[in-house]
Amino acid sequence: MKQVGVGILGFGTVGAGVAEGLLKHRCVMAKRLDVDIVLKKIADLDIVTDRGVAVEPGMLTVDAKSICSDPSIQIVVETIGGTGIAKTLVLEALNNGKCVVTANKKLLAENGKEIFDAAAKNNVDIYFGAAVGGGIPIIRVLREGLAGNDIETIHGILNGTCNYILTRMENEGLPFDVVLKDAQRLGYAEANPSLDVDGFDTAHKACILASLAFGFQPKVDEVQVKGIRDLAGEDVKYAADFGYRIKLLASIARHGEEVAISVSPTLVPFTHMLSNVNDAFNAVMVKGDMSDNTMYYGRGAGRAPTASTVVGDIGDIARNLAKGETRYRRGAPDYAEGSVALRSAGDIVSKFYIRLLVADKPGAFGTIASILGKYSVSISAASQKAGGNGKDAVPVVAITHAAKASDLESALADIKASGVIAGEPVALSIL
Repeated sequence: MKQVGVGILGFGTVGAGVAEGLLKHRCVMAKRLDVDIVLKKIADLDIVTDRGVAVEPGMLTVDAKSICSDPSIQIVVETIGGTGIAKTLVLEALNNGKCVVTANKKLLAENGKEIFDAAAKNNVDIYFGAAVGGGIPIIRVLREGLAGNDIETIHGILNGTCNYILTRMENEGLPFDVVLKDAQRLGYAEANPSLDVDGFDTAHKACILASLAFGFQPKVDEVQVKGIRDLAGEDVKYAADFGYRIKLLASIARHGEEVAISVSPTLVPFTHMLSNVNDAFNAVMVKGDMSDNTMYYGRGAGRAPTASTVVGDIGDIARNLAKGETRYRRGAPDYAEGSVALRSAGDIVSKFYIRLLVADKPGAFGTIASILGKYSVSISAASQKAGGNGKDAVPVVAITHAAKASDLESALADIKASGVIAGEPVALSIL
């Protein structure tokens, strides 16, 4: 039986999970794949702290570059994260003829084409199934299961921290700040939660999915991104009154030669399957021209689910190597330069939820309706709510028909300037 050596860069949560999986399931994987996958080395700056995995002392090293050049290692697993040393080491491993498995969403979202080009140049595999969705096999679905489809849309709940916070805000009526502190205490949120709650983690994942589905690398800083930090509890309640639940949603859709990508708190109908994805779980719904809608659900993060996907990728590559094959083209996006472009955020069309604190004076509603009409924004439903600022303004919430984001933005700016509302208007997309 052919033996394939593996080296791991990074011995944190995911790296330790991968090591545990390879050691624990070595025999069963050998039976299933007909190749013996052997963990050779693990590199980390800290090789003293106990990670709960029993490894031989000689397996640990602080010299990460030695893994990238070790002739006994054919597969390098990167679990460091980020785009600094991780990028340097991944490129070095690829250029040394090593196959690579990574769960690094930021690296692939921002530097994917460079990484995949290096794999192609050196005729080696690069797999990244855990970069999006943790234990959910969405990458494998897009590159293999739905390969016979033209993908039309992808909608995903891709961040467990945000989904946990939103679930508790709805179920318990708690404000964002209170739930965030509890999420940090329970380990669902980092001490600095900005990457999650401000939407950038979801944006990185959305860009990877878009690159796989549509063959181009969108620039993350050009994607419309809005997180949940400023989401008010009353909007969660008012959305429910209209039959919607708010989720931080990545939305990707092709429109001819353009692809629209956005990340924002979005109203999802109670009747939609994504509406019922709660707590720290993730889900992705993909619509293909032949498959129609299919949905993939599971744990999107955590040591065991993420490591499970990484180990699966290692197994795929090891089997390829045992057969003398490399199939990097199967795993990487098929970049077609100039075939599609990112749609401007202002050109994205959606239905919207809007909330206005309207002055309690004659003609206020007429002014608002007139301004909305000026920008071709029409209302399909509206409701006045109790409360307000105490005396001279009342909250009004409305659902619009489909409109361009830029038109709604201009209308709300004019409404604010007209003096008929107090405070900032709120606008959220509707799925």
